[in-house]
Amino acid sequence: MSAEPGAAAGTEHPDPLVVVRSRRYVVLLVVVAFLGVPVSAAAFGFLALVHKIESLTYDDLPRALGFDGTPLWWPVPLLALAGLLTGLTIRHLPGSGGSSPADGMAHSGAPAAAELPGIALAALTSLGLGAVLGPEAPLIALGGGLAVYAVRLVRPGIAPSAGAMVAAAGSFAAVSTLLGSPLLGAFLLMEASGLAGMTLGLVLVPGLLASGVGSLIFIGLGSWTGLGTYSLALPGVPHPSDPTLAGFGWAIVLGAAAAFAGTGIKRLSLALRERTGRRTVPSTVVMGLAVGVLALLYAESTGQDASQVLYSGQDALGPLLATGTGLSLATLLTLLVCKGLAYCVSLSSFRGGPIFPSMFIGATGGLALSELPGLDATSGFAMGIGAMCVAMLRLPMTSVLLATLLLGSAGITVMPLVIVAVVVSYVLMLRLERPPGTGDSPAAPVKGPDS
Repeated sequence: MSAEPGAAAGTEHPDPLVVVRSRRYVVLLVVVAFLGVPVSAAAFGFLALVHKIESLTYDDLPRALGFDGTPLWWPVPLLALAGLLTGLTIRHLPGSGGSSPADGMAHSGAPAAAELPGIALAALTSLGLGAVLGPEAPLIALGGGLAVYAVRLVRPGIAPSAGAMVAAAGSFAAVSTLLGSPLLGAFLLMEASGLAGMTLGLVLVPGLLASGVGSLIFIGLGSWTGLGTYSLALPGVPHPSDPTLAGFGWAIVLGAAAAFAGTGIKRLSLALRERTGRRTVPSTVVMGLAVGVLALLYAESTGQDASQVLYSGQDALGPLLATGTGLSLATLLTLLVCKGLAYCVSLSSFRGGPIFPSMFIGATGGLALSELPGLDATSGFAMGIGAMCVAMLRLPMTSVLLATLLLGSAGITVMPLVIVAVVVSYVLMLRLERPPGTGDSPAAPVKGPDS
């Protein structure tokens, strides 16, 4: 793998068919299959450590200090500590703790080996201590970086094209079951990368192989350790009613609302990042305090647990669907506002991924609207997820699949409504993000000083 597979001398971009038929490509597939084992094991360990830190700091530590349960004010100092540790990591370690989540799922290639410790540490302190972000972006970066680093230890002269395929395969393995299915993780990475045609096929084949191996490793380790697979799942989904004309009307409303909400969250997070980026450590502490105060306000005003505002929301989606119809409209709206603002603040300063909080916020908005006539809870839940995901990620296919595959058989019933909500949200979001004087072109991602 020291040369580009199937490349002729002096050819910068070889024919993809020639590459696929070459012996070096077969060797690459074998290497990728072996790499899938340690990369997915490392990803499993990372997720297990995040969950352990969550339970230790939010549940066990208050009891160890003599409190009878977790005090309502506990998230405030916890998030201040998260801001301090994350800010120090971003400021002093190579790589600025990884890419800023305010830029969405923008992919800039595998990080260098020297940047991996900073990415891991910034993600652990952000996610484990309560920032409103998900683990997918750090896992993608860590998986790709670890895979390339491992191959370069054996073959230092690996070609850039082969290195890119190895990095993609490592990312596939790292998120193989995080979203509930290896195929869903593959769709996310394919759509985010923007590849197409035979070039996509070159990356997709080793990626799917690594993803399949990673899925097996996640399942095996989950069974062996008893920790589970950390896979997105919703048990006991209520069956929705068949789509109606009123349902399609609500899909348009939800799509439009998500486009405005998502655009507002992105603009505010970028504005906060621009203002706070010059003083990383103190500003991240302040942003952490803001997230903690929002959680405290939610708990004080509703009597619900502050943890509903904190963290990614991945594990809270199931309980939200199960109990959301029992919550008052005022409680759902308060949760929507507090979670949305905490998400915005976390995007601006912490490190993690944007997917799971957007799913939770969209689901909460859909449940709130289901209090009105013509919309059942499951349909509102699914449409809200799809519409908010596409507003934040700009990945329409992934957003539809996230909202429907998550619901199992019920997802087939609501898929037409989800598609309408996603399309409305996507088109309107592109219009809202259009910079003045650039026609119909969507806004380009904004890079902050720490990205």
